[in-house]
Amino acid sequence: MKLILAVIQPPKLAAVRQALASLGVSRMTVCDAMGFARQRGQTETYRGAEYRINLLRKVQLEITVNDDFVDRTIECLQQYARTGLEGNIGDGKIFVLPVEEVIQISDRCHGPGAV
Repeated sequence: MKLILAVIQPPKLAAVRQALASLGVSRMTVCDAMGFARQRGQTETYRGAEYRINLLRKVQLEITVNDDFVDRTIECLQQYARTGLEGNIGDGKIFVLPVEEVIQISDRCHGPGAV
């Protein structure tokens, strides 16, 4: 089992969620996130005054999948979270982490069946 953390642009959430659902990945946690990497924020103007926004709004998806779904899920995220044909700086990142155990609280199911 793997935990996939994907940090993506907020406008891409609906398309990514729909594409993942078509693959059979129907369980995920979605969190609002703020951050920057190579973008280093952006400059905005408000009432004639220029100011710098250092943290940009992102969305973080937390998806736990069984090993046979990892590659499909990553491919789907890469395809549907990318902006434009070539992609752009700020499209996001995907992190894949090992999961030792999953326990479903309602019926105490353990392991891959709980995912």
